[in-house]
Amino acid sequence: MERKVIGSEGAPRAIGPYSQAIGLGSLVFCSGQIALDPQSGTLVGGGDVKSETRRVMDNLAAVLAAGGSSLEQVLKTTIYLVDMADFAAVNEVYGTYFAAAPPARATVAVAALPKGARVEIEAIAVIRPGA
Repeated sequence: MERKVIGSEGAPRAIGPYSQAIGLGSLVFCSGQIALDPQSGTLVGGGDVKSETRRVMDNLAAVLAAGGSSLEQVLKTTIYLVDMADFAAVNEVYGTYFAAAPPARATVAVAALPKGARVEIEAIAVIRPGA
């Protein structure tokens, strides 16, 4: 199987030595996304975790689309939170993106995230047949 680097202009560029996603076989492995605006590269949300979560999910959707997948094809996510007190607010927004048949998930508390973000989400998804 050939490993394919996946990138999207609809999501922020990687801020380190990693790819936005890697496709392998019928799977796409998305790197964690934080709430960076794809054009400016600046953190959005002004500290509001709901706004950050929306931007994160939109960034993930853009990367998945570039890899021939979508949020509907996501099998597993991992959410990283700086403050577990944000769990309910993140769930509220996250749930609107996965209304039917949500993927498996883990949520982990971390000491800090890049650029002062409050939430980061990574995903593994199936590539749509024919994509």
